[in-house]
Order: sequence, then C-alpha cells, then structure tokens
Amino acid sequence: MTKLDRSVYFVAMSRRDTRTALITTGMQLFATQGYNATGLDAVLKQAAVPKGSFYHFFGSKEEFGLAVIEEFSGRFLARLDVLLSDPTLTPLDRLRGFLERGEAQLAQHQCTVGCLIGDLGQELAANNERLRARLDEIMRSWRGRFAACIQEAQQAGELSAAFDPEVMAGFILSGWEGAVLTAKVMKSTQPVRDFLATLFATVLTKP
Repeated sequence: MTKLDRSVYFVAMSRRDTRTALITTGMQLFATQGYNATGLDAVLKQAAVPKGSFYHFFGSKEEFGLAVIEEFSGRFLARLDVLLSDPTLTPLDRLRGFLERGEAQLAQHQCTVGCLIGDLGQELAANNERLRARLDEIMRSWRGRFAACIQEAQQAGELSAAFDPEVMAGFILSGWEGAVLTAKVMKSTQPVRDFLATLFATVLTKP
C-alpha cells in the first residue's frame, strides 16, 4: 500500500467511523428522549463531532432520523431472522424465545428503553409522513416474519390452521408494542409478563 493509498484508506475509515458515531448516538438519544426532543447540538456534543461533519453525511435532521431508523431496523431484523429460523426449536418456541428476550432487555434497562421503532411511530405518525411511512414498512416486515413463523407452527401441528397467519402476527405485534409501552409507564415488566402468559395460554396453543 502506497503512502497515498494509506491516506485515502484512513480518510475513508475516519468518515465511516464519524457516521457510525453519529448514528449510534442518535439511536441512544432517540430511545431515551425521543426524536423531537433530541436536538442536533446534543447529538454532536455526545458524539464529539463538529457540525460541519454532520452535514457532510446528512442534509437535515429528517435524513439523520431515517439513517438511525435504518440502522436500528437492520440490526433488529438480523437478530429476528436468526431467532425465528433456529432449527433446534419448534416455531412456537422460537416466537416465545424472541419475545422473552425482549422482556429481558426491557428489564435490563429498568423499563426506560422500549422498542425504538414503536416509540418513534407513536411520536411521529401524526406529524412526519416520510418517517411514518418508513416505520410502517419496517413494522410490516416484522409482521411478515412473525406470520411466516406462525404458518410453520400450523404446518407442524402446533397451532390451528383456522387462524390467518398475517392477522395473528398483527395481533401479536400490536399486543407486544402496547405491553412494552405500558411497562415503560409503570416502570415494571409486569404488563409484558402478563401479555406473554395470556398469549401462550389462550392464543398460541395446540389445537
């Protein structure tokens, strides 16, 4: 590698690191205080990045918000795909494991941090159509993955074939997001525990 090549390489690495730092900081701040309450100055200060560097990567706060959403969504989907395709578990056990892991993470953060996509959806649905539309697409992708797992459970005889997998997946996702929101308000994971216990005792049961 020549001296010029090394210079180009390290500049490229620096730019990627700066963008990553900004997005990581954005995820942390959006999760704890919301999109609207998070000013760019707070992001820049916590990430230790000058304002000029921010506008090198993002033309506006909205573009930054989209980048944060995409990063979170990508990480979340990667975990979701791994958990819901685990061949060592039955489809229903995969669903249970995924939801119980979410409960454990909620408890780990003392119920102060919930689902970033759900939180942003509640905050932005009425006042930012661009972000709302992307959040809707993401939640639909989650529902699709839940539906595929439910269909597998039906084919394996774990669930009645009378249920529409898409409808059931939407029901689970809506119930989960509501339980997480209530847990944050109550500062207790009890609503999530109650939701999971009821879900697997009355809905996700063998025919």
